[in-house]
Amino acid sequence: MFSRKKKSSGLVGLDIGSSSIKAVELKQKNDRYELVNLAIDNLSQDTIVDGAIMDAFSVSASIEKIFNENKIQTSKVATSVSGHSVIVKRIAVSAANEQELELAVHQEALQNIRFDLADVNLSYYVLGPAPGTGNALDVLLLAVKREKIQGHTSVLEQANKTPAVMDIDAFALQNAFEFSYEPPPDQTVALLNIGASLMNINITRGGMPLFTRDVSVGGNQYTDILQKELDISFEDAEKLKMGQELPDVPPDAKAPHLHFVSELLLLEIQKTFDFFRQTTSTDTIHAIYLAGGTARIQGLVDLLKAELRIPVEILDPFRKVHVNPAKFDSGFIAEIAPRMTVAMGLALRSFDAA
Repeated sequence: MFSRKKKSSGLVGLDIGSSSIKAVELKQKNDRYELVNLAIDNLSQDTIVDGAIMDAFSVSASIEKIFNENKIQTSKVATSVSGHSVIVKRIAVSAANEQELELAVHQEALQNIRFDLADVNLSYYVLGPAPGTGNALDVLLLAVKREKIQGHTSVLEQANKTPAVMDIDAFALQNAFEFSYEPPPDQTVALLNIGASLMNINITRGGMPLFTRDVSVGGNQYTDILQKELDISFEDAEKLKMGQELPDVPPDAKAPHLHFVSELLLLEIQKTFDFFRQTTSTDTIHAIYLAGGTARIQGLVDLLKAELRIPVEILDPFRKVHVNPAKFDSGFIAEIAPRMTVAMGLALRSFDAA
């Protein structure tokens, strides 16, 4: 679990998000990948709260629905977790062999992980030599609370699916981005996946995650403020947020409320970037890519461009995937693409090198 490179062919990427379940299935055809299945099923409000599955039956039923309606034959899935139950840290350790490395990582975990180690699953990934430390190794330390993992695996098992790979949202996001854009090795990029209740931030360069952070802000805050300030239902607030018009609401009524929440997101992004610059030797972020359902909120991209003075683009995880126009509507794919980024990154785990 949690390996960034794990061979497991024939997987469906399954993103269990706070507001919906997303699935992507790919196949390799000659030297390119082709989209086989793409599906999304929205969840009722409060089914998943702050990343915790509150209604396991509804989640497992949604997963079964997706597989049955799309005739997905593969039962093995790659899924991922994020939030405050997940800790990702880069550490430098000295070790002459694998046994010493495991012992050194465990000792570092005792110092760096705020949870009781008896309550977490630990994993690590050697990135390479640690810069400026002689012969020490640069290691990515990963820890996830077991109850978080069990919440995901249990709903998958209830849906008769096999959790073959358990990943982290920020890494799946990076996987989709690097496949789709092949960024230059010297380019530092900030990847922002803004979902309903959580924003995953992954600052990466040359295939390596430099800094990751999960922030408890997202699309639900837009819905909440619209519902409260305009005195409308949750369902109408969701429609308004995503660009639909309502007969009883003036077209310009939502703009100041959307802008207010976008400024809250901007503040968290600025704080993250400032902390990154203070704690690393790299101080230039060359580009920002937005993913997640909140990426298309009116005015968000323009606000980030203006305030951060960095190029901002909505991430398209399907830009290098063959999409059969006879099977998939191109307009629907273009509209839904940012929401499917994590699921796409998970689906690509089928083709990871051993």
